[in-house]
Amino acid sequence: MATIALLHGPNLNLLGQREPHIYGSATLADYEAAVVEAAARHSHTVQAFQTNHEGELVDAIHAARGVAAAIIINPGAFTHYAWSLHDALAAFAGPVIEVHISNPNAREPWRHTSVVAPVATGSIMGLGMHGYVLAVEAVAERLASA
Repeated sequence: MATIALLHGPNLNLLGQREPHIYGSATLADYEAAVVEAAARHSHTVQAFQTNHEGELVDAIHAARGVAAAIIINPGAFTHYAWSLHDALAAFAGPVIEVHISNPNAREPWRHTSVVAPVATGSIMGLGMHGYVLAVEAVAERLASA
């Protein structure tokens, strides 16, 4: 049994309310429940955290070191410029899966760059809630083969 840190960046607390034509009607609690359920199928637990503040997200990544075996992270808008997240994730020893509800590459050009992707084990985007479940499956596979 391992712990997976599920980290969410800015504005994801507004899921279900904010731009439902892009992000759908599911809430952050719905996403977290889906991840917890998927992780439980592999006997893993989940510690979820959401913040609108970059430094708090860096602190959560640091806190995951030595506690969580893996990180699933949706950095939100921090994806495109928060080099502090890049550096914090680079110091994490386990798998890191970057996940996005929408496909940033199919949106505005400024969303096409991820500073997280170079230090992530993999990235899943554009698959909504299913992307989070796939992230759990990827983590479980990585942990099982480690």
